[in-house]
Amino acid sequence: MNGTFDAIVVGAGLAGLTSVAYLSKSGYRTLLCEKGQKPGGLVGTFWHQGFAFDTGIRAVENSGVLFPMLKQLGINLYLVPNRISVGIEDKVILIDSKESVDAYRELLQSMYPDNREEVEAIFGQIKLIMKYMEVQYGIDNPIFMDMMKDQQYLLKTVMPWLVRYSLTVPKITKLNGPVTGFLQRYTRNKSLIDIIAQHFFHETPAYFALSYLHLYLDYYYPRGGTGSLVNSLVDLITTHQGEISCNTEIASIDAMKRILTDTEGRQYPYRRLVWAADMNTLYRLVDQDTMPDGDVKQAVNDRKQLLEGKTGNDSIFSVFLGVNLDKEYFANRCTAHFFYTPSRTGQSAAGPIPVGQDRAAVEAWLEKFFQLTTYEVSIPVLRDSSLAPEGKTGLIVSALFDYSLTRQVADQGWYEDFKVLCEKAIIKVLDNSVFPGLKDSIQTMFSSTPLTLAKLTGNHEGAITGWAFSNQPVPAESRIPKIMNAVKTPIPGVYQAGQWTYSPSGLPVSLITGKIAADQAIKDLKKGKA
Repeated sequence: MNGTFDAIVVGAGLAGLTSVAYLSKSGYRTLLCEKGQKPGGLVGTFWHQGFAFDTGIRAVENSGVLFPMLKQLGINLYLVPNRISVGIEDKVILIDSKESVDAYRELLQSMYPDNREEVEAIFGQIKLIMKYMEVQYGIDNPIFMDMMKDQQYLLKTVMPWLVRYSLTVPKITKLNGPVTGFLQRYTRNKSLIDIIAQHFFHETPAYFALSYLHLYLDYYYPRGGTGSLVNSLVDLITTHQGEISCNTEIASIDAMKRILTDTEGRQYPYRRLVWAADMNTLYRLVDQDTMPDGDVKQAVNDRKQLLEGKTGNDSIFSVFLGVNLDKEYFANRCTAHFFYTPSRTGQSAAGPIPVGQDRAAVEAWLEKFFQLTTYEVSIPVLRDSSLAPEGKTGLIVSALFDYSLTRQVADQGWYEDFKVLCEKAIIKVLDNSVFPGLKDSIQTMFSSTPLTLAKLTGNHEGAITGWAFSNQPVPAESRIPKIMNAVKTPIPGVYQAGQWTYSPSGLPVSLITGKIAADQAIKDLKKGKA
């Protein structure tokens, strides 16, 4: 097998890029296959009419993972702190320190004066959770350290941390239930619960959601846009003779012969495979007919059945705007990363998502929903002045949105009208509230939907953080101490990495699982395992 690769990685998101970076840097012949036109997945930056826009995540989170990974790989990426602000109606606060939790508490108490004591109790819990998170992310992740070379770090930092961490994990585990249910222990005010919870995905675990005031302080923005992180990894991979093949969609996997076949009929023999793409696709493409009957075939079939009917987490609807307003207009109102809720009412007042209803019902619901939901507004030029023309500003305005409703709209035949309706509704809300004059200043505007994300990334249902928390069970590891096992699959010679391997997911998990999968593959290759 002359053309055999030591390792093939499928999926060029951050998990896949991380795996290939470590494999190629270690001297192994490695191929990265990506079905899209370019690597990056949900991380990337593109230009349109002179404005830079980030495609997926709006900033990158360190969490004791990103910085040590960059250091270990020898990547020098220029990052600036990503200042976050939160607004409700006409009030905006800055999240710039641990003390900002008090400003957020006061903001909610001013909005809900009849629930002051309930807000106080909720924020008592938030402060406890933030302390747990300080332990969880209290050191640089040891996965990205060479413990043999840094014995002092192991003894003086990692070992004491492990003791604190082991005592904290049970406390975190108790907060695994949905954040909405957690908040209902403290208040019956549905609007108050909504305003806190609608920032997050449906049924997000309480510990994950309520720790965000701490995590917001750990976000950074790469100069040149989030795509600079992708470019840095690509440069490292190509420098170490790693191969990247875009527009390469895998059609089948012969796990017994260790051969991938793409949709053009090209075959790629491998010794180890890291699957960093959609998990449903892996089990759909693996050829069970080539497997001998026995435990392996049964385990693969069991895994395939477990995934049936499981749904992806929320997706997003995004509007990309280039406007004839100077960046100072926005700097006087918010920060470069802004979470804004135009009404204290809460989005539950819009009613349930109208899946299965006709166009008129959907349109009526959309009109209410966009007046009540929470928006994530990203303004790249406030972080890097080169990312928009002089005197102008580019904005990305996003809201969590349901894939199944978008799919229904497309099936009903009014997808383009739907996009225009959503764009107009979002602009109207922002123009009438936090950004007066926005509507008349628009130079360019276009949007993306959950269907766009599903098409561009291949992610199941356009999900942006893997599996929905409402799945029973969630088909991914969720126990923090067991994350090392998250990369294992029942398929011989195959590891998995990325947002589908662990829940709740995100950038740090993609980097961690990408590194673990690479380490496991390297260990096997060194030992010459079959």
